[in-house]
Amino acid sequence: MAHELTHRIYDFLKEFPPFNFLSKDEILLIASQSTVKYLQKEDTLFSIGDMPPPRFYIVKEGAIHLFQSDGELVETCDEGDVFGIRPLLAHSPYLLTAKAGEESLLYAITTKDFLPLIEKYPKISLFLATNFAVGVGNKYYHKTQRPGINISENLLTEVAVTDTRMKPVIADDTISIQEAAQIMVKKGVGSVVICDPDEKPIGIITDKDLRTKVVAGDIRKKENVTRIMTSPVKCAPPNQSYTQLQMMMLKHRISHVVITEDGSMESKIMGVVSEHDLVVQQTDSPAILLKEILKADNEKQLCSIRSKIEKLIQKWLEQEVSIHFVSQVVSTLNDEIIKRVLYLSEESLGRETYRKMDYCWLTLGSEGREEQLLKTDQDNAIIYANNPDIPNQKELLLNLAKEVNRMLFEIGFEYCPAEMMASNPLWCQSVEEWQQTFEKWIFQPGEKEIMMCTIFFDFRPVYGNKSLADSLSHFIFGLLDKQKVFLHFLAKNALQNPPPLSFFRNVIVEKNGEHKDSFDIKLRAMMPLVDAARLMILEKKLSGINNTGERYQALAKLDPANADVLYLAADAYEILIRIRTLFGLRHKNSGRYIQPEEMDKMSKLLLRNAFQPIDDIQKIIKIRFQI
Repeated sequence: MAHELTHRIYDFLKEFPPFNFLSKDEILLIASQSTVKYLQKEDTLFSIGDMPPPRFYIVKEGAIHLFQSDGELVETCDEGDVFGIRPLLAHSPYLLTAKAGEESLLYAITTKDFLPLIEKYPKISLFLATNFAVGVGNKYYHKTQRPGINISENLLTEVAVTDTRMKPVIADDTISIQEAAQIMVKKGVGSVVICDPDEKPIGIITDKDLRTKVVAGDIRKKENVTRIMTSPVKCAPPNQSYTQLQMMMLKHRISHVVITEDGSMESKIMGVVSEHDLVVQQTDSPAILLKEILKADNEKQLCSIRSKIEKLIQKWLEQEVSIHFVSQVVSTLNDEIIKRVLYLSEESLGRETYRKMDYCWLTLGSEGREEQLLKTDQDNAIIYANNPDIPNQKELLLNLAKEVNRMLFEIGFEYCPAEMMASNPLWCQSVEEWQQTFEKWIFQPGEKEIMMCTIFFDFRPVYGNKSLADSLSHFIFGLLDKQKVFLHFLAKNALQNPPPLSFFRNVIVEKNGEHKDSFDIKLRAMMPLVDAARLMILEKKLSGINNTGERYQALAKLDPANADVLYLAADAYEILIRIRTLFGLRHKNSGRYIQPEEMDKMSKLLLRNAFQPIDDIQKIIKIRFQI
C-alpha cells in the first residue's frame, strides 16, 4: 500500500514545479517521505504566529485560502500550488493563516529531504524566489533567509568572469610612450595601466591609442605617456559578470575595464578585462553585434543582425538573465540600429543638407521606455529648430523620416497603425510647434489628447541634438505646474484597466474578436503599470527616467511609506516583460496575446502573482488623486 501511495504522489509531483526540475529517483525519494493531509472546508492548517513543522505543502485537490492578520484574503492556492514554505526559508513563525476554502487534499513534503536539492538545482531557488518576488510572500517576508538558500537577485546574474581577468601590467607616469609600447610587446598585452605609487589607476594606454595617436597621429613616441593615456579610467569592482562588464564597455565605447578593490580609481588595481577576453567567451556578444551594426550598409544586413539579437535574447531568457539587463543591452543595440538607419538615410538623400539642420530623432512608446525586446511597431518623432536659411526644412525632414520608417519596416519593425511616426507631419514639428501642441494637449485634455500624452511622455532622444528634447521636457514640466488638474486626468486614465483577475481568480481573456480566449498581456497587465509609473514620475517632476522598472525603483526611494508596493510593481513588470517576450519569440510575433492553455504551472504562478501590485498601485493613485 505504501509503495502504491508513493507512486501516486510521484505521478502528481512530477507534473508541477519545483518537483518537475528533479530526476525520477529524487522525486520518488521525496514522495516516499511525504504524507497525505485531508481538510474539510473552513479547517485551519496553520495560523499566524505558529512555528512551522519540518514540512511544506502542495495542493492535490481543493483550495487553500491564505489570510493576513486583519482577515483580508491575500492568496488562494489550488491544484499544484506550493505554499507554507517558511521552513525552507527561516526558523520563524508563519506570517499568514491557511484555511481550506473547500474540501481539500494536500501532500506534506518533508524539508529534510528537499533542502539539499535546493542548492543542487538553481531553478528550484528561482521558483521559490518567484513565490516571494511579486506575490504574497514579498509583502510579509522580511529577509529572514535561511543560510545557504540564495533567494536574491543573484539568481538572475550571469557567470562571473574571474577566469578572464588578466594580471594587470602597470607602470608609473614617468615613462615615455615608446617605453610603454615596449612593455606591451614584451608582456604580450594590449594595455598598460598607469598607476600612482599606491597602485591606484590614474590612466590607461592601449594598442589603439598607439595606432591612432602616435602611428596615425602627430604625437612623438619620445613624449611622456600621459600625452596619450585615457584618464579617468573606467573601473569596476571584483565579482562582476561578463555581461555586466560587456554592458559597461558597450555604454562607454571602451575596450578595457580596470578591476579595482572597490570599483573606483581610489582603490588598488586588481586586474584588467579587455573586450577580447569577453569575445572569447561569447561569439554572439553585444560588442560584436554593435560592430556589425556600425559596418552595415543596408537594411538587409541590419535585419540579419536584429535576428541575431533575438537569438541572444532567447538565450539569455533561457539562462534566467535579469530582464533589466537584457532590456538595457537590447535598447542600446536598437538605438544603434536606429542611428545607423538615420545615417544611411541621410547619405542616400544628401548628407550635407541634413548636417546643416538642427534636429533630434525621438523614440516613443516601448522603445522610448527601453523595453522593446521584440520587433513590435514603430513609434517615433522629430523635433527641430527652425532655420530660416532652409525654408523647406520640414519637407526635407519628412522625406528623411519616410526613408527611416521604410528601412525600419524592412528590418522588421512594423509601421504604427495609428501613424504615430516621424513621417507623419503631426509628429515632425519645430520646437515652437511642439510647445504649442503640448500646450493644447495639457490645457484642453480630451480622450485623444490624453492618449497622445501617454505615448509622447515616454519620448527619448536617440540621434541628433539631444538638447532640443531636454528643453521640451523642461517646457512640459512648466506646463504641468500651471495646469495641475491635468495629472488628475492622467490618473483617471491610469485606472481604466483594473487587475485582470475574475472573482474566481481566473485570468480575464478576450470574449470575442480575432483574439477570442486569449489574454491581452499588454493592455490588461503591462499598460496599467506603465501608466501608473508615468503618472507618478510626472508628479515628482523626474525627467530622464523612462524605463518602467527604473521609474518604480526611483519612486520607492522618494516614497518610503509605499516603497514595498513600488518595488513589487517593478518586479512584477519585469516578470510580465519576460512572459510576453518568451511567447513572442515562440510564436514569432509581438507576444501581446497569450493563450493561457499554453502556459505551464510556473508561468501561470508568475503571471497571477504579477497582478496584485496593479491593484495596490491603483489604490495609491485613487487616494493620492482623490478619485
